[in-house]
Amino acid sequence: MAEALRLGTRGSALALAQSGQVAAAVTERLGRPVELVRVQTEGDVNSAAIAQIGGTGVFVTALRDALAAGHVDLAVHSYKDLPTAPAEALVIAAVPLREDPRDVLVARDGLTLGELGAGARVGTGSPRRTAQLRGLGLDLDVVPIRGNVDTRIGRVRSGELDGVVLARAGLARLGRLDEATEVIDPLTVLPAPAQGALALECRGADASLVAELAALDDPDTRTAVAAERSLLGALEAGCTAPVGALAQVAEGDDGLEIYLRGLVAAIDGTDAVRLSATGPTSEAQEVGRRLAAELLDLGAADLMGVTRT
Repeated sequence: MAEALRLGTRGSALALAQSGQVAAAVTERLGRPVELVRVQTEGDVNSAAIAQIGGTGVFVTALRDALAAGHVDLAVHSYKDLPTAPAEALVIAAVPLREDPRDVLVARDGLTLGELGAGARVGTGSPRRTAQLRGLGLDLDVVPIRGNVDTRIGRVRSGELDGVVLARAGLARLGRLDEATEVIDPLTVLPAPAQGALALECRGADASLVAELAALDDPDTRTAVAAERSLLGALEAGCTAPVGALAQVAEGDDGLEIYLRGLVAAIDGTDAVRLSATGPTSEAQEVGRRLAAELLDLGAADLMGVTRT
């Protein structure tokens, strides 16, 4: 029997669910047994707001350290948690087929956002969601929250909150989609860059493993995520910034094209800039950079509170 691969994962129910799915795919496609190795990250043990405990990277740094040190052979990340800058000596060997990237509402009494009513308390730990929810003109009381899926939904079940907004992908991977009371249209709340996508990372020096894992890669997902993350990087924003992006690969007049939508919003919901851009899939990252430049021309840095040099 082939030697087992050690797959590094966070220990939350969601992380274990998505890592378990990757492990099953690795075994099925590559014929390699997989051992899940739990790695505790800063974001798992600190309940403060993400921006207060280091922002981008709090859920991935410990996994990357374990990978670089040889304690695990590969790691599975929620792609939206990764810093946009590459990690030295590590490579994203595969980006599997993406789950639906949209957000969902889990609310009391089966209600939608439009039905909750003025003053309804809606929880989210995301500045991006906070900014867009406040900008809807529904007079929602958007409340900052942290915690796993059970904790967040539990605050609705207990009556403490009227609803919470979560990633649809997380509920899907946990088999809990039936708890969502609304799938939110991206025209209402644009998802985070790379939301719903996973990244399989390993050491670049492990050339044979890099080649093997390529069998799990979905080219359209990788292309779409590259455009979204390129926009995020060019904005000099991290995963805690009020930035939304969603790219799709579709057939155009001259072959496959990338269609990218981007948004930067003020955290208080008073203003936002939204634009879109298209281009050939071979230029996905350039499309992201071009759209970021156009957003910056419209004042995106001021909305994010970023001082650019």
